Amino acid sequence: MMCGLETHVQLPSKTKVFCGCENPVNLKDEAAPNSLTCPTCLGMPGSKPRMNETVVRLALRVALALDCKVAEDMFFSRKTYFYPDMSKNFQVTQFEVPLAVEGSIDIDTGDRKKKIRIRRIHIEEDPAKLVHEANNTLVDYNRSGIPLIEIVTEPDFTSPKEARTYLFKLARILEYLGIYDPGSMASIKTDANLSIMGGERAEVKNITGTKEIERALSYEYMRQKNMYKRGSKIVQETRRWLPETGITKLMRTKETEADYGYIFEPDLTEITINEAERNEAKKQIPELPDEKKARFVKQYKISPKAAEGITSEPLLADLFENVAKKVKTDIAASWIAGPLLKTLNYSNLTYKTSGLREKWIIDILLDFQTGKYSDLTAERILRKMVDDKRDHLSIAKKYGFSVIDNELDLGRILDGIIESNDKAVNDYRNGDEKVLNYLVGQIMRETKGAVDAKTAREKLIKIMKSL
Repeated sequence: MMCGLETHVQLPSKTKVFCGCENPVNLKDEAAPNSLTCPTCLGMPGSKPRMNETVVRLALRVALALDCKVAEDMFFSRKTYFYPDMSKNFQVTQFEVPLAVEGSIDIDTGDRKKKIRIRRIHIEEDPAKLVHEANNTLVDYNRSGIPLIEIVTEPDFTSPKEARTYLFKLARILEYLGIYDPGSMASIKTDANLSIMGGERAEVKNITGTKEIERALSYEYMRQKNMYKRGSKIVQETRRWLPETGITKLMRTKETEADYGYIFEPDLTEITINEAERNEAKKQIPELPDEKKARFVKQYKISPKAAEGITSEPLLADLFENVAKKVKTDIAASWIAGPLLKTLNYSNLTYKTSGLREKWIIDILLDFQTGKYSDLTAERILRKMVDDKRDHLSIAKKYGFSVIDNELDLGRILDGIIESNDKAVNDYRNGDEKVLNYLVGQIMRETKGAVDAKTAREKLIKIMKSL
C-alpha cells in the first residue's frame, strides 16, 4: 500500500479569506442558509477579492510548526472546474508557488516510529455547501470563501493505522497552535490517494475525523486488493467515502492537474513574507505536544504513557501542571491520565467541553490523597462529576458515596469473605493470583467502598498466607 493525504483545515479568522463576510466557523450555531454572503463569495461578475492578512499569519504559524520551508514570495492561482458548489467556475488557490514546502511530522504507531514528509501547504477558499434532498440539490454559500489551508503529504503511509496516527497528531498540533478547536464549527477533512502494487491510485474524498480515515483506507485497500487478485484493471478515479455504509463509491474518473487549467489569479497581488514576519510568527508558536510531553517526563518524573495522555489536549496539560502544585505529582498524573481521561473519552468529551472546574479536580484528589476516599469510590465520584457537572462533595451527598471508615472491623469482614470463598482461597494458595482481584472486589462490595482497596488487598494476602 502507498498512500498520501491531503488535509483541509478551516481557519478561524474573523472574516472569510477574500471578502469581509463573517467566518461561519466562529459561530456557536449554524447560520441561516446564504445569510453570510456578498458579491465576492457569491462569485458575482465584476466582484474583486482582497486578501485577509490574518489568514496568511495563521497559515504561516502552521507551516513553521511543521518545519516547512516558507516561500519568500507567493502567488494565488485560479483552479478551473465546473461544479455547482463553485459559482464563478474556478477556485482561488495556490498551485505553482504555495506558502510552504518540505516539512515533516514524526509519528509513533506503537509498532514503529516514522517521519511523514509534508510536500506542501497552501492557502485556498472553501467552496459552497451542497444540501442533497430527495429530488433536488440546494446550495448554501455561507461556506463559500471560508479560509482553508491544505496540508499535502508525500505518499509515505503504508497502513491505515499510520494515517490515523498522523491525523490525530496533526489535529493536536493545530489545537495547540490555536488553529483548530474540536468543539467549534470548524472542520478537518481529508482526501486520500491510495494505490497498491505500484498501480494506479484512487482518490478517496469526504473523510472526516481520525477514526474514519482508518476505516476508509482499510476498505479501499481491500477493494483494490480484491480487484488485483481477480485480474481487474485498477484505473485512476475519484471515489467518495460513505461512512454510513462503510464503503467508497465512484464519483468520477480522476482529472489530471492539466485538466484544471491553472492560471495566476490576476486580481490578487504577489505576497512577500519577509524575515521579520517569519520571526514574529515563530514567537506565536507555543510549546507543542512533543516538547511538552518530553518536559513533563523529565520535570515531573512521570511515565511517557501518562505524559502522552495528559498532553492530548492543551487545557488538560495546563490542568495537570496546576493540580501538581497542590497534589502529589504521581497522584495528579495517574488520575488525570487515567480515570479522568478515560471518563472523558467514554463520554465523548474533552476537558474543555466537560464543564469540570479545576478546583473540583484538586479538591477530590486532595481528599483521596489524605485517605478520605478509596480509589474505587473516588473514581465513581469522578464519573458522576462529569455526568452532573458538580463538585465532589455534592456528588458524594447526592449518591451516598462513603468515606473510608477507619473504625471499620476489616478483620471480621475479611474472615467472612475467606470463609465463604473456599475455592478461590485454595486457588490462590495453589498459585493462581488472578483470584485476588475477585476477592478484593467482594470486599469492596461488602464495605460499599468504605475501605482502601490496596489496604484490603495487603491484609487479605497476609491472612491467606497464614492459613
